[in-house]
Amino acid sequence: MSDAGALALFSVAEMYAADAAAARAGTPGLTLMENAGRAVAQAVIRRWGRRPVSVLCGPGNNGGDGFVAARLLADAGWPVRLGLLGSRERLKGDAAAMAAHWEHPVEPLAPALLDDGPLVVDALFGAGLARPLEGHALTLAEASGARGLACVSVDVPSGIHGDTGQALGGAFRATLTVTFGRRKYGHLLLPGRACAGEVEVADIGIPPAVIDGLELRVHENAPARWLAAMPRPTLADHKYSRGHALVVGGDGAHSGAARLAARAALRAGAGLVTVHAPEDAVQLYAAQLTAVMVASTAELGVALADERRNALLIGPGCGTGPATRGQALAALGAGKRCVLDADALTAFQGEPSALFAALGPDAVLTPHEGEYGRLFRHEGDKLSRARAAAAECGAVVVLKGADSVIAAPDGRAAINANAPPTLATAGAGDVLAGFILGLLAQGMPAFEAAAAGVWLHGASAAAFGPGLIAEDLAEMLPGVLRRLAG
Repeated sequence: MSDAGALALFSVAEMYAADAAAARAGTPGLTLMENAGRAVAQAVIRRWGRRPVSVLCGPGNNGGDGFVAARLLADAGWPVRLGLLGSRERLKGDAAAMAAHWEHPVEPLAPALLDDGPLVVDALFGAGLARPLEGHALTLAEASGARGLACVSVDVPSGIHGDTGQALGGAFRATLTVTFGRRKYGHLLLPGRACAGEVEVADIGIPPAVIDGLELRVHENAPARWLAAMPRPTLADHKYSRGHALVVGGDGAHSGAARLAARAALRAGAGLVTVHAPEDAVQLYAAQLTAVMVASTAELGVALADERRNALLIGPGCGTGPATRGQALAALGAGKRCVLDADALTAFQGEPSALFAALGPDAVLTPHEGEYGRLFRHEGDKLSRARAAAAECGAVVVLKGADSVIAAPDGRAAINANAPPTLATAGAGDVLAGFILGLLAQGMPAFEAAAAGVWLHGASAAAFGPGLIAEDLAEMLPGVLRRLAG
């Protein structure tokens, strides 16, 4: 399996489809369940010394995986207690068959299973859970977390929806989650990512051709998905061949956002960057910028007519009035590759159709949740909303946050998982917009440029560590790019 293939994610429906297709291809469900339970048992044995284990089994196939894991741990000499939600007699299908191989007591699911602080194996519910935990299942989820018990969840932490990452009421907080075939969306989307702990993907015998046949459209955002499309300077390059990016800046009181973005675009590889600012702020910008050129916004029309000026960012610090709307539409109308952020999104609140009609596949919108709500009315989980927005507006949408989602109009999407908490600082979003702009100016396709920009943003923040401010991000980028090139 290639690195890029390993980044593909299952939806709940795709997970079920893969299981069904594997059975049709000659791998029965009992074999998949035995392999899944073995993967859980092996993960426990690898990571912990022998100790008491309480295996909490649900009434479905997730519980069947738990019966297998309990049997194999007991066979290896681990002291195992098994608690079952419901009665053994009501188990069906493969889960009932696996329960028949468990030759030790089956206890009712109850808080006593956590006495003496055992390692917990959470095999209650899988990715398809659609209702909140209740009763003893909820009590055990809350108690295991409150006591700080080590917990291994089977597939996803019980209480987390596999598609949305949302907690359906309470949920287990796992130290380790062992999942099968591919990770699920909910392993990366918050709060599922925080509840899952470390995620280990086990091969349980689903044929590769089955997974390839699903044509998975959602992936974790990582270099293997876009590195081949990254611009790579050659000896024949000159500054004009690497693109000339434009940044529309605001007045002097709001100049910092555009300056951050412009420097970020230059660091990301654009050959030239010009900030267009109001006439009375040009000298202020010029005093703060060196390699970045400065011009008046009165000259923006002339710049847009120049084919060499091929990419433009508008929004950071620009204001939300008619001028911003007009400049955004003029840039889109001139065929420029555009990043629209911040004020350029809010400027179309109440009339998003005017913006959507001008957008195309070379445009990238970078809203946070508040800005998203000013343009779009889609409801649901973050991934679904980002994909629906991209389909509606016809452009790439980056719905920002600790679990940013990058979505293309054709249904492709990437979920980002490398953003550290230190990115919650003023100006970080302006730098992200600049990174994407710099990649667009060099000709990188919009979806890949947006995905790369988001990942590079997180990697740059992680490289700096504590104390990060927005100005640090662009300065850390060269080191990140060196490691990628190496």
